[in-house]
This record gives sequence, C-alpha cells and structure tokens, in this order.
Amino acid sequence: MKKRIIIGCLAAISLSAQAQQSNVNLSHNPQKDTEGLVPFSASLNSPQVNDDHTVIFRIKAPEAKEVKLSGAMLTVMHEKSPLPFTKGDDGIWTLKIGPLPVDMYQYNIVIDGVSMADPNNTYAAFTAMPPYSELIIHGDGPQWYDAKPVPHGSITRHIYTSKVTGGEREMYVYTPPTYNPKKKYPVLYLMGGSGELPSNWMYDGRVNFIMDNLLAEGKANEMIIAIINNQVVHRNHPKHADLTFDIMARELREVIVPFVDSHYSTKANAHGRALSGLSMGGRHTMFSGMERCLDLFANFGVLSAGDNNMKETMPRFLATKDVNSKIDYLFVGQGTEEQSGFFNVRVKGFIDALNERGIKHEYYAGGHGGHDWSTWRHLLYYRFLPNLFKK
Repeated sequence: MKKRIIIGCLAAISLSAQAQQSNVNLSHNPQKDTEGLVPFSASLNSPQVNDDHTVIFRIKAPEAKEVKLSGAMLTVMHEKSPLPFTKGDDGIWTLKIGPLPVDMYQYNIVIDGVSMADPNNTYAAFTAMPPYSELIIHGDGPQWYDAKPVPHGSITRHIYTSKVTGGEREMYVYTPPTYNPKKKYPVLYLMGGSGELPSNWMYDGRVNFIMDNLLAEGKANEMIIAIINNQVVHRNHPKHADLTFDIMARELREVIVPFVDSHYSTKANAHGRALSGLSMGGRHTMFSGMERCLDLFANFGVLSAGDNNMKETMPRFLATKDVNSKIDYLFVGQGTEEQSGFFNVRVKGFIDALNERGIKHEYYAGGHGGHDWSTWRHLLYYRFLPNLFKK
C-alpha cells in the first residue's frame, strides 16, 4: 500500500510541471525547456526557446555534409538565404538564432538539399504541401492567438458530398460560446491559400482562439465561421487559373452556402454573409465571390492577394452598377514585409483599381511578417474580425 501511495505522489509531482513539448496543456510556451526532458520519440531537445526569445535548434545527422534552416522567421530577421548549422564532433548540428518577436513561425530543416520537418519537434503542421514545423516564441503569458481561460466556442468537422467536385469534402464550422439555435447569426466563410486545407486556419491560423479572445474582450460581434476547402482543381493543373474561379463559385452557391444555412441558424442573406481568404483564397474572394456571387455575399476580406492586371479583370466583377450599395465591407490587407515584390504588385494593382473607381474599402498593412501565417493571424485579430458585420 505504501508503494502505491508513493508512486501516486510521484506521478502527481511529475504531472504538475510543464515539460518541453509535453503536449499536456495548450501551453503558450510549449518549447521552453522547464524540466530538461527530451520530447517524446525525439533524440534531442529542439527547438529550445529561451525567455530572451533566442532559439537553439539541434539535429543529429553525423553523415550530413550541410544542414540549414529555412522558414518564416528569416523574414523578420531580414535574411534572404537559409541559415547554416554548425556540426559538432558528436555528429550533432546546432544553430542559435534570435532574439525574435513573440509569434509563431513555420520552418524546415534542409539536410544536404532535402527540406524536411524537424524530427525532434512535436509541433508539426500538416497541409496539402510537404509538412513543416512550428516554432513558438512565447511572451510572458498567453497571446491573443493562444488558448486563454475564457469561454470557448465549438468547432465541428462536417463531411459532405459535393456534386460540383464529385466526391466527399470537409469543412470546419466554428460556433461562438453562447450559440443559440433560436438566434440568427452572420456567417464568415473563410478560405486558405494554395495547398492549404481547412484545418490550417485552426492549427496555423488559430482562428477559433482569436475569435474566442475577441469576443471575451468585447471587440467583435458574434458570428459563425465556416472554414471551407477552396482546393477545387489540382493546384499544378496547367489551367488552374482558368478553371478554379468558376468551380469555386459553383461550390459556394450550390453546395457550401446551402449546407451551412440548412445546418445552422444563420442570417441567410448577403448582408449576413462574408467571404474571405488568404493568398489564393484572396483571389477566390475576388473572382469567385465578388465577380460571380455578389448576390450571396456583401462582406469581403482579401488577405495578401490582388491582381496586377486589373485593367482587364476589374470591369468583369466591379463594374456592376451601384457596386458600393451592394458591399457592406471590403477589407484588403497584407503584411508589413509584403509591401515590396511580387505580392505587393498584386495588392497595389487591386487597391489602385478600387481607388480609380471610387469603390469603398479599407486597406491595412501591419504586423512584422511577410507572406505567412504571422501576417494572416494579425490581419484577422487587429482589423478584419473586429470590423466585420458592424453595419
């Protein structure tokens, strides 16, 4: 009996502390080394995130000739090339970087030219692209994208049959903490980018935690969020750009919107619906939503997207008579570090065309990220969601 009591006490003690990547709680600092333990199934402790916001990466690859780090953190470091590791006599390669701003970053380790997820990091992201790892730089406490002790909404995964794509598809639907079927709610239809799956908006985008925190802070209106799959044509199809917008518009009109309206208590009109997406999802918002479904949606969020050939494309979807009377809210946003290069050309082309035609909109660039999840989380929390469905 005494042995059982002692073992029980030891178990309680071991569970009272947070280990490196313990995955016990939804911690804001999961990669801080608090117990000196190696993550389960890993060979080394990596990444190790320190309170001064520096990071140590480690990987054992004794036969490798070269090991480098690539990822979103290079943008905020203003590094244009992957960073090299240093090899030790024990075959362990190490790299220390930082300090970095508090945030979440996606990264890969490149070993002799082969890019892979960090085999020692249990925080891996999965998508329609090759997998990558998450680096979580913690602050003094939970951030606005973290799980906090506030009322939490629910997320339901729906599998449905699409007559448009000819198969089974998925969507995730967030309902606010106080969801009441007797009340009507506006709906945000949220899309990812090239290669993204709906789950990315939860695990990389943290949209459910962001919405929970905004509601707890009194900064946003209650809404349903339908996180939908906007991969409707193989992304490497040679005619992807020619096919995807029509197919996505049909998927929205014929399948997705009717499904949500029939399963949830919604404001089933254009003023009660919003369509938004990042990168390719932003272009779906423009060309599938604004051009082809302006009768279904009156609110739009174009994140890190646009078109540098708006002289041809703009008249097709915004030359509609009295277009301003049909749009309640049009948001166009991008990251601070996106304001140059290819993506900025697209965004600027869209903004210039909107200004030339006097189409009302809000433009905002912010955060410290580039074309990555740091930017898209920032845009949702600081601008888009707080201003949505205010009319």
